[in-house]
Amino acid sequence: MDCPPLQVRHLGRSDYHSTWQQMKDFTDQRDADTVDELWITEHDPVFTQGLNGKPEHLLDTGDIPVIQIDRGGQVTYHGPGQLVIYCLLNIVRLGIGVRALVTHIENSIIALLDDYGLESAARADAPGVYIGDAKIAALGLRIRKGCCYHGLSLNLDMDLTPFSRINPCGFENLQVTQMSDFGINLDLQQAGRELSGHIISNLKSGKVDG
Repeated sequence: MDCPPLQVRHLGRSDYHSTWQQMKDFTDQRDADTVDELWITEHDPVFTQGLNGKPEHLLDTGDIPVIQIDRGGQVTYHGPGQLVIYCLLNIVRLGIGVRALVTHIENSIIALLDDYGLESAARADAPGVYIGDAKIAALGLRIRKGCCYHGLSLNLDMDLTPFSRINPCGFENLQVTQMSDFGINLDLQQAGRELSGHIISNLKSGKVDG
């Protein structure tokens, strides 16, 4: 696969709603020559409800805001200590389909975890990456004009209790975990740099099938 130039941006901690709007604006305004970008960030506590989201999966959201958004999937949680990478990619130009892109992102996360001795896997029935039965990374995308936005989240070292206020990704009693539970402490910058490196490397090599 011929991978065009790709820009990586480190946003630090960002407001979810404004970042979402910036993703939509970027996608609407891009043309055939616009360079693809990866945005690395983390968010203040927020629940995001995808296009397939059902109200019954919001159990007790309390003081954490819920934002209805335009990605696929159901509800998830974002908060400090969680790496988020938004993938603003022209998938037509890259020559990959949506399913292949999802597999590519999952494989990039699996490769990062493997770097730290953690064995993980994707699941056919529920996009994301799991260590045993516990979910450590989620993903959701939106395709518009042959381009994708939204992306992935990877739990690094965060307060996981808000996940108990929802059925994560629409699954009742789904366990969640994070890298720090296994004694691995990565800050946002390092994790973002390493995971974006895997994503870019896999795009260049065309490794979307494992």
